[in-house]
Amino acid sequence: MRIFLCSCLMMLCITTYSQKKDFGSWNVINTKITLDAKWGLFNELQLRSQSFYDNHFYYEVKGGVSYSVNKSFSILLGTGKYITYSDEGSFKKPVTANETRFWQQLTMNHYLERLKFEHRYRIEQRWFKTGYRNRFRYRLNAAAPLSNKKMGPKTLYISAFDEVFLTNVAPYFERNRFFAGVGYQFNKTFTVQPGYAYQFDYRNLSGAGKHFFQLTLMIEVDAHKNPNEKIPGNVD
Repeated sequence: MRIFLCSCLMMLCITTYSQKKDFGSWNVINTKITLDAKWGLFNELQLRSQSFYDNHFYYEVKGGVSYSVNKSFSILLGTGKYITYSDEGSFKKPVTANETRFWQQLTMNHYLERLKFEHRYRIEQRWFKTGYRNRFRYRLNAAAPLSNKKMGPKTLYISAFDEVFLTNVAPYFERNRFFAGVGYQFNKTFTVQPGYAYQFDYRNLSGAGKHFFQLTLMIEVDAHKNPNEKIPGNVD
């Protein structure tokens, strides 16, 4: 009940603030299927809006396969479709970006008592109707359980990450993304993580930033087959 009340209070505060600053909403459903101690499959769906659950302009669908070398290292191969519409009105045409993407990823984890760190390195190949681009990303993710010593069922936790996006074409530094929030793992299958996200795009000299309320539902199928402690986070 306390978790529910805290979530409602957060939603109320963000809704009030969004009326002044035009917060966007960023919704994520992340599904992971553990095949055994090494191999897994994943799928992620995202939906974003320019205003608070209004003026939807973006969605993405992606999936792939992951392999855990050991507790500290894992690799992942993924592909997805990313569609961006014009800003005025929900999914109003024309489509401003239609992207197909492939990527390769290396993740390194380390654990300092309750504090868990995840270093994620990703190389992306991106195809648009206007041409082809490369992109390189690094994300530092940190999470700490509050109600238990380790992540697991009935665990309240805090989480934050910062990610930089680079390209091989000037001006090279393309984007920065920050997230901070709380989460609750109900059982081995379901985790909910609400929080604040800020994304800044360096598309021109002035740049452009956007605030979001982000809500993530994480679903893990056959999670008992993975012997490693969970570090919560989105695929994207």
